[in-house]
Amino acid sequence: MTKKNSSEKPLRVGLISLGCAKNLVDAEIMLGSLLKSGVEITNDAASADAVIVNTCSFIDSAQEESVDTILESVELRDASQRGQAVIVSGCLPQRFRDELPKLMPEVDAFMGIDQVANVSDIIGKAIANRATKVPGTSNRAKKDKLVTRLNDLEKHRPLDEHEKENALRGTEKFGQTKTVLGKNIPAAAPLFDVSARPVFIPDFETPRFRLTPKHFAYVKIAEGCNHPCSFCIIPRMRGSHRSRTQTDIIKEVKALIADGVKEINLISQDSTYYGLDLRPNHSRAISSPEKFSAAAKSLTADATTICTLLRELNALKGNFWIRLLYTHPAHWTDELIQTIAMCKKVARYIDIPLQHIHENMLERMRRETSQQYIVDLIRRIRAGIPGIAIRTTFIVGFPGETEASFDALLDFIRETKFERLGVFAYSKEDGTRAGAMAGQLSDKVKQKRRELAMAAQHKVAITVSESFVGREIKVLIEGEANAKQLKSANVSSWEHGLIRETDKHAAQMKGHYFVARGEADAPDIDGRVYIRAAKGSLIVGQFATVKIIGHTDYDLIAGPVSDQKA
Repeated sequence: MTKKNSSEKPLRVGLISLGCAKNLVDAEIMLGSLLKSGVEITNDAASADAVIVNTCSFIDSAQEESVDTILESVELRDASQRGQAVIVSGCLPQRFRDELPKLMPEVDAFMGIDQVANVSDIIGKAIANRATKVPGTSNRAKKDKLVTRLNDLEKHRPLDEHEKENALRGTEKFGQTKTVLGKNIPAAAPLFDVSARPVFIPDFETPRFRLTPKHFAYVKIAEGCNHPCSFCIIPRMRGSHRSRTQTDIIKEVKALIADGVKEINLISQDSTYYGLDLRPNHSRAISSPEKFSAAAKSLTADATTICTLLRELNALKGNFWIRLLYTHPAHWTDELIQTIAMCKKVARYIDIPLQHIHENMLERMRRETSQQYIVDLIRRIRAGIPGIAIRTTFIVGFPGETEASFDALLDFIRETKFERLGVFAYSKEDGTRAGAMAGQLSDKVKQKRRELAMAAQHKVAITVSESFVGREIKVLIEGEANAKQLKSANVSSWEHGLIRETDKHAAQMKGHYFVARGEADAPDIDGRVYIRAAKGSLIVGQFATVKIIGHTDYDLIAGPVSDQKA
C-alpha cells in the first residue's frame, strides 16, 4: 500500500496496544496484515501516516488509560502531523459502538474485533477521510468529561433480553451478529466498522507479526466467553466462546517451534472450555461444573477438547514448554489433571482465577462454583500433578462483601498457600449486574482490603521462595539483567492485580546477572530468576539448569550448574 501521488514511498503506520495478551495477539494480527499489504511499521508516531490505538475497556482504569492514549495521539497529530489518521480499535469501540463516534469526532476511524484482519482497507479509507477534515480541535481537558460520559452511558444502558435471563449468554440470540453503521452520525464523522457481536477467530493463514521476544509466543486457541460473571463485561465485548480447530492450532505451533520459540502460551477467555463449542448441536448453557462435566462425558472419542490439544502439542518434536493460561475452575476435569501430569512439556503451572472463596460472594459474582468445590479442586490438582504451581486472582471489595466474608478470604489465602496470587480491588463497571447491586463499598475500604490480602500473600510468597533454595530447576533465559531490574522487582499487571514491592535485598545482587523464568513464572505477571553468571556464559532464548542460592520477596537468585542445552 503506497501513498497516493507518491508511488515510491509506502504508507507508514504506528500502533499502540493496551491491555492483555489476547489484545496483544489482535495487535500482532493487525501488524501482520499491514506488512502483507506493503505498509511500513514505525515506532515514531510523529512520522506516521496513521496511528492505531488498540484499546482495552475491561475495567475503569483500563478504559481511562485507553481514552488518555487516544487523546494523546490526537494531540500529537494536531501538533505535528495534521494529515495523520488516528484509528481506534479493540474493546473500547466494541463496548461503545453506538456512542463513540459522536463523543470523539477527532478520531478518523473506529474498528472492532471482527475487523482486525481488514485493517489495511480501513486505514486507507481513514487517511482519505482525514484529508477532508478541518484541522484538529482536540482538547485534553475533555478527558474527564469523556470518561464520565462513557460511564454514564453504561449506567443507563438497558440490558438485552438475553442478558436478563438466568441462562445469561446461553441463548441463540447472543451469538447473532450484525454490523452497526452508526445512527444519526453526521457525514463528517469518523469511519465506523464494528460488529455488535464479534465472530472473528484467527487461523493459521491469518497474517501475524509477533511483538513478543523470539523465544516465547502467545497462541490464541479460542475467543469470546459464555460465562455469566456478574462483574464482567467481556462477553458483551468479545462475543460467545468460539474455538479454533485443533489442526489449525497445531500448524501454528509447529511453525513457531521451527522459528525457535521455546514457550507456547495458550490463551483464550476460558481455555478449559476449548473445543466444547465444536460438538454438534452444542448448547452454551453448560457453564456450571455439573453441566460441563456431563457435556464432557457425552463427547465422542474423537472430540476436540483442551486435553486432546495438550496431548498433541506435547507429542510435537522439540524442547519447549506449553503453558496453559486462563482456565476456569468450573471446567476442570479429572482427565485434564491426568493429561497435564502425563505431558512433560506442559509447564507445572496453572492459571485459575477463583475471585473469592466465601459462599455468598461466589453466588453474587455468579461464579458457578461453591467453596467446597474449590477446596476439593485444589486438593485434586495438587495431588494429581506433583510440583504444580497454582496462580489465582481474587476480587476484594465486591458489593456486599462483609468483614466476615473478607476474613474468610484471608484465611483461605493463608491456608492454601498459592504459589502465585494477585488481588483486584473491585472495579464498579456500569452495564454489569454487579454495577447495579446494592452494598457498594467505598474506594478506601476496597483499597485497604486489597492491601491486607496482598500482605497475607506476601508472607506466603516468602515461604514459597524459601522452599526453592538449594533446588535445581530448569529456566528459560530472558536476557541480561539491567541495573533497574536488579534494584527492584516492579512487575505489575492490570489483568492480575499484582504489584510487587521494591526489592529490599538489592545489595545481595551485585555483579553480572541474567534474568530468566522458571516453569512457575508466566511472562510479565510472575516472578523472575536472577542468575549470577559471567557475561556471555548463557544464551538468551535457550533453556538452562540452575541452582537456587537465595531469594528476594518474590524472585529467586541462582547460579548455573550445567551447560546450557537447546
